[in-house]
Amino acid sequence: MTIAENIACVREEIELAAQRCGRKSEEITLVAASKMNDAARVREAAEAGISVFGENRVQEMTEKNTAGAYEGTRLHFIGRLQRNKVRQVVGVAELIHGADSMTLLQEIGKRASERGLVQEVLLEVNIGRETTKAGFAPEEIPAALETAETIPGIRIRGLMAIPPIVTSEEEIFPYFSAMRKLFIDNGGKKYDNSSMDFLSMGMSHDFVQAILCGSNMVRIGTKIFGPRNYGANYPAG
Repeated sequence: MTIAENIACVREEIELAAQRCGRKSEEITLVAASKMNDAARVREAAEAGISVFGENRVQEMTEKNTAGAYEGTRLHFIGRLQRNKVRQVVGVAELIHGADSMTLLQEIGKRASERGLVQEVLLEVNIGRETTKAGFAPEEIPAALETAETIPGIRIRGLMAIPPIVTSEEEIFPYFSAMRKLFIDNGGKKYDNSSMDFLSMGMSHDFVQAILCGSNMVRIGTKIFGPRNYGANYPAG
């Protein structure tokens, strides 16, 4: 199947999932995770109607941006962001999904303020409390929002999570449901630089379940671009 055909299938699945839970598909932002796909394939997806792309690696994002891959679209950074690469992302990506610590938030704010910008970010939640993953523990989110209020140069737009890998559909629902509750519980709190607009969760293998649990932003790579081929020479990070 072509990229355009894959996108049509994904949009149909989003529509059906939204209908199942009484929502409108227009409420759900589709982010095409274009990791390991070159500028030409990104443009092909854009021509097929994708308006938001998400990149995982700073170097790859920079190279494709220089090539004009994202022209006329919006760019998100959805990977693990290292502090020493923040300056390359701030002001380039419209939204940073993985703000996983106060230290990183402070660095983002510093770099944005230096450029006279306000960078939009999502707080990453380690909803499975996995030792191999970064992110705020669920109970840390209220304090993180309060502290973020004191950091100039950032605006919190919501939450993001990648649940643990599970073996059945039923096992994923508690994690997504917990994220939805966290999103709602903190959505009513008023901060000058925070608003709970986006709940980013769900990827190619579980985005339907995420939508059923309230996600309004899904990050789809494989189902749009096909399986990735991680060779021995592909750099990490």
